Amino acid sequence: MDQLLQHLVNGLVLGGTYALLGIGLTLIFGLMNVVNFAHGEFYTLGAYVAFAALGWAGVDFFVAVLAAIAAGAALGWVCEVTLLRPLRGESIDTTMLVMIGVWIVMQNAELLAWGGVAKSIPHPFPTAPLVLGPVAIAPLRLFVLVLAAALIAASWLLIQKTKLGRAMRATFQDRDTAALMGVGIGRIHAATFALGSGLAAAAGALLGPVFLAYPSMGDLASLKAFCVVILGGLGNLPGATLGGLLLGIAEEFGAGYISSGYRDAVGFVIIILVLLFRPSGLFARQERIA
Repeated sequence: MDQLLQHLVNGLVLGGTYALLGIGLTLIFGLMNVVNFAHGEFYTLGAYVAFAALGWAGVDFFVAVLAAIAAGAALGWVCEVTLLRPLRGESIDTTMLVMIGVWIVMQNAELLAWGGVAKSIPHPFPTAPLVLGPVAIAPLRLFVLVLAAALIAASWLLIQKTKLGRAMRATFQDRDTAALMGVGIGRIHAATFALGSGLAAAAGALLGPVFLAYPSMGDLASLKAFCVVILGGLGNLPGATLGGLLLGIAEEFGAGYISSGYRDAVGFVIIILVLLFRPSGLFARQERIA
């Protein structure tokens, strides 16, 4: 039982960051109909911006995490305005090719800027674990879990309780009618892409200190984000959150009880089963942002 609880806590830490990735992707894909193959590169960007802010600028760790989120959101806004907005109305294949190009450019830019050697991101937390009954958790991992939960809650509040969120939900449900009611579709698309990119960068800034930062780290993160969207259902924020947690817990149990070499395989087996028996997603309700 002690080992089970330990794996559950470790899975929640991973699952919280997977949920951040999935929420960002489901917003972009559901509202804009853009398959964002560069989503993982915003995750990588978050890790490297945090590393640069700590190592080069010498700022506080918490400020570095905020800087990473801001950098991801800002670059996402620029990508939408300069690359995607001129292509609005084009086929999904065209935007897919553009985002593949963004993925390649960002990954090679990160390789050029920081080199191919993995970077260790320093943090101020002690290495000695906190022991809570039968469970031991590193303070850094506890911080990752708490901040991920806070960002998920903030995203939900933004979507449900703000004027911007209402406009985003209206655009998702009926873009033409929302435009007739005075909603600025271009502004909503830019805000959506910025929000999704900022959440992906937040996941990278949080998991970067736990593991390592390297240029191709976003490749697997993109796959995990798509897995979360498949599990949760399109446009479903609670579903993306639960899907991310489920994926993280499943991977941790697979690594703990089968083999660490099968960590990623366990998650993808679940995705195959979901696609076979419930292709709309485990937590899909109506096709709307909620």
